[in-house]
Amino acid sequence: MILEPLRLTPDHDIPGPLLTELTALYASNHAFHALSGEFPDPDDIRPEQVATALADDLAHPDAEVLLARSEGRLAGIAITLAHHPDPVDPDPWIGLLMVDATLHGQGLGRRFATLVEDGFREAGRTAVRLAVLENNPKALAFWTGLGYEVIAHRPDRDLGRPCAVLRKELDLPSR
Repeated sequence: MILEPLRLTPDHDIPGPLLTELTALYASNHAFHALSGEFPDPDDIRPEQVATALADDLAHPDAEVLLARSEGRLAGIAITLAHHPDPVDPDPWIGLLMVDATLHGQGLGRRFATLVEDGFREAGRTAVRLAVLENNPKALAFWTGLGYEVIAHRPDRDLGRPCAVLRKELDLPSR
């Protein structure tokens, strides 16, 4: 699996072929989008909606969008925040980690999450947080299986949806 940052055009747009790939990836995750309510119709996710959602995420100055490729194919997307908007929160966040649903069950999500964590370790970060929608037990099982622990329950900042906040301590790489 190869990670690469999302590269925008000089006009700050997502290149057309990549937007097509991203739209297919988002659309493959119908069950998640039905739970999250982020798209008006999870059965009809459109390129302009994906572009708008990513533009909103990238509006945060500490956000990074990472693309995971496996065997030349877009396999996943992660959106991270180096610093949470709450100044008392010292940890970076994984705002989204999504793997193409046609590839679920192959261990790609675990590998992708580990690569994202490795990036934080290399940056000297000692922990990472994320939020899981309370109505998504599969995601909660995935993240707790990777060593994340529930540290709080609260609504998310954008839509007020009930969430579990999880945190994982990161061992720094040995030198």
